[in-house]
Amino acid sequence: MTNDPMPLLGYDYIEFYVGNARQAAYYYRTAFGFDVTAYAGPETGVRDRSSYVLEQGELRFVVTAGLHPDHEITRHHHLHGDGVKDVAFAVPDAVEAYEVALERGADPYRKPETIESDDGTLVLSAIRAYGDTIHTFVDRSRYGGVFLPGYQPHHLPAPRPAGFTHIDHVVCNVEHMDEWARFYADVMGFTQLHHFDDEQISTEYTALMSKVLWDGEGRIKLPINEPAEGRKRSQIEEYLDFYRGPGVQHIALATGDIVSTVETLKAQGIQFLYVPGTYYEDLRERLDWSRMDAEIDRLAELGILADQDDEGYLLQIFTKNVQDRPTVFYEVIERHGSRGFGVGNFKALFEAIEREQALRGNL
Repeated sequence: MTNDPMPLLGYDYIEFYVGNARQAAYYYRTAFGFDVTAYAGPETGVRDRSSYVLEQGELRFVVTAGLHPDHEITRHHHLHGDGVKDVAFAVPDAVEAYEVALERGADPYRKPETIESDDGTLVLSAIRAYGDTIHTFVDRSRYGGVFLPGYQPHHLPAPRPAGFTHIDHVVCNVEHMDEWARFYADVMGFTQLHHFDDEQISTEYTALMSKVLWDGEGRIKLPINEPAEGRKRSQIEEYLDFYRGPGVQHIALATGDIVSTVETLKAQGIQFLYVPGTYYEDLRERLDWSRMDAEIDRLAELGILADQDDEGYLLQIFTKNVQDRPTVFYEVIERHGSRGFGVGNFKALFEAIEREQALRGNL
């Protein structure tokens, strides 16, 4: 990565545009165990929006609401509902990252801006991605303040942290997967880690295709999904219909102890997709449990999925949608060597999602 003219150091933050930032911050604090660490709004001199910064481990979420009906943020929420606007990357040079991205074919969103304050100097720039989503490049190497200038410390510790450590991957749903795979290859210099076709990701009724692009280091992984032809409407089509276009479908949050994390989340009201007992009957035979430090009975009790490959194994579970529209949800993942995405669980996961679609009348 040392010779890369646009090195990415990892995820800096994920920003959601929401209808009510105060309530969204409360939800992520009490249900997902995030600390509220900073705030920007009318009280801090920001007149058009209200934003709360939430942190847990290396994770940083920002929830932002517009304060006027004709504001860009308010219009975004009106169209999409609560959803991800910005998947921001930390970079050593936000000016160079922006210039290289544009040279490689990216569309500009925010020209490089240097912001100075008593806490130092911070540089931001941004490009457009799929749908209304953007990628902001953040250089905070000379900045020591709270999040961004204009924000003030706002300390509200979580009642009970969930044990999340970092973002494992961010998944988007689009209509043209190959186009966006080329975008990340050409503009970001990413390579393809995995490719799943509609034979691997399908049930009796629905299917999708997916390509996983990554930075080659494992700091950033971006699976890209598109719908495939099936007998009924797939989860990707449902998302695109209700989100009104491409966007972030789910964010995978890493933990070092998925059993403890899921226990905490369930106690705090998070609901997960249901997995039938037959899945675990098959799992007993499908995996080599001598290679795994996990108790299948405990996994079955909590509804946690497991998969294994030559590099190791992973444990994962998926929440139900976390807002009224059937769009954004979360994955909780614990990795032990495996760099996969649970291909052995795709069928069980899709059947669980289809059950939820059927309840909504959208299958």
